[in-house]
Amino acid sequence: MSGPRRRSALLARLADRPAGSAQSAIVDDLRAIILHGEVPPGSAIPVDAVAAAFGVSRIPVREALMTLIGEGLVDHRPNGGYRVAMMTAREFGQIYLVREALESAALRAAVAGATPEDDRQARSALRSLDAASEADDGGTSYHRESRRFHLALIGPCRMRRLLHMLEAAWNMTEPLRPMSHLTAGDRELLHSDHAGMLAAFLRRDPEGLARACADHHHRLQGFISTLPQHTGLFAEGD
Repeated sequence: MSGPRRRSALLARLADRPAGSAQSAIVDDLRAIILHGEVPPGSAIPVDAVAAAFGVSRIPVREALMTLIGEGLVDHRPNGGYRVAMMTAREFGQIYLVREALESAALRAAVAGATPEDDRQARSALRSLDAASEADDGGTSYHRESRRFHLALIGPCRMRRLLHMLEAAWNMTEPLRPMSHLTAGDRELLHSDHAGMLAAFLRRDPEGLARACADHHHRLQGFISTLPQHTGLFAEGD
């Protein structure tokens, strides 16, 4: 994808922003746009044009971008400007290993602290994921609902800092929208794991849930390793 087209995608999402936006609003809006996945990794983030869209000077935009650099969502290169962060295929796989470790720790605590209301939300999340798996939208809704389902199982751990770390790791992979690059058959295989995960959660079986989660992540890692590495999805590297 060419630079100008990526740039216009970002600016199009910034249309109709109120003039004089606060820095916190700039951070939130840019983060949401990046996580939505319509502005792919490597897309330019032109400071002047973004500042004009928000009706502010360059300073709050640069400060907002520094926050997003700290979150791993934006890169900055001397004389190269800002862009949506890219990672190598190896780094991408490593983030999924981090996610697996954090999720496994959270799930054990979640099973111990889950309530009937948590059960209701988890069942609802799986129903939504079932519907998304049937949607003909290239995996967009499945990507969204998969995250919602996993968080429904993890959230009852009530461990704020752990959940924050998991969210940060998850966000780093969002701009690439990995589920949209899998085949429908691959997504169906991944989805087949979710019913077993929910069943273990509902019967308060931490060992069974840990095994189901490990199997799911092993399958996911296998699919991630097959994503095309030389078509602009990833940065160059080992």
